[in-house]
Amino acid sequence: MGHFGTLPVGNTRRPLCCFVLVLGHSRALYARFFLDMTLESFLKGHVLAFQALGGVPRALLYDNLKSVVLERAGDAIRFHPRLLELAGHYHFAPKPCAPYRGNEKGKVERTIRYLRDSFFAARTFSGVDDLNAQAARWAAEVAHARHLPGDVTGRTVATALEEERPRLLPLPAHPFPTDVVRPVASGKTPYVRFDSNDYSIPHTLVKKPLTLVASETRVRVLDGSEEVASHPRSFEKGRTLEQPGHLAALADAKARAHELRGRDLLRASCPQAEGFLAALAQRDLSLSHHTAQLLKLLELHGARALDEALAEALRKGR
Repeated sequence: MGHFGTLPVGNTRRPLCCFVLVLGHSRALYARFFLDMTLESFLKGHVLAFQALGGVPRALLYDNLKSVVLERAGDAIRFHPRLLELAGHYHFAPKPCAPYRGNEKGKVERTIRYLRDSFFAARTFSGVDDLNAQAARWAAEVAHARHLPGDVTGRTVATALEEERPRLLPLPAHPFPTDVVRPVASGKTPYVRFDSNDYSIPHTLVKKPLTLVASETRVRVLDGSEEVASHPRSFEKGRTLEQPGHLAALADAKARAHELRGRDLLRASCPQAEGFLAALAQRDLSLSHHTAQLLKLLELHGARALDEALAEALRKGR
């Protein structure tokens, strides 16, 4: 992946990085810009490249990235387990370059330089989605329309790709999953934090262990296998994203708690309140409305006067 500076996203500047994959025979390329350089974006770049190129190379040559190689001692290599999962899903062999052998990765480095000079330099775009749409058009109309480097027959890259494609491994039935998946739990408030933003959850799940699943477009929260929250993903920082249903349920819970505290106060202050509230319930009248009215009377006239009035109302009600 190559660095292409930063990109303003709302109140934040995000790193602009580009995943590039080049086929060795045809020099066909795939380029995809991301707003981070995470392992998940690295893996997603592979998945999208295989789809765009119509198949999977039998082997992929890498620089010694931490997303690929966790540890190396000579020829003994400990690969990143997620990369091995990706390789197993698509049946390709990952092959890191030998240390200090820059010539082994020349194709992709020359392609990134070509991308910078031919595509990115002085280009205007409205955001990363627009940039990726332009990159796809440039690859088809410019990069793949050029003559194949070193070929004396005059073939284009696109022609060589058509010849190479039958030799690629077929795509599996389902793409490899590349979403971020991690355990989360809220603090005292009904929000979980991801990538410097807060996302609302149901208030009943505060402090409970949950699972967060994030793609480029959505952030979902799961309680076991049940989805309990779904938000559009924000690449800004310091934002709070809320589902209206979560806020409404929290407001209802607070109102209910306030109402219960009010009834407890009435019962503690006025012995007749218990019977009066029971009579209201029997008549299917609004307890919350009458509780609020009784609390106002309690504040204005005191407990003794209110208790006498409640006793009188109960006598007359009989």
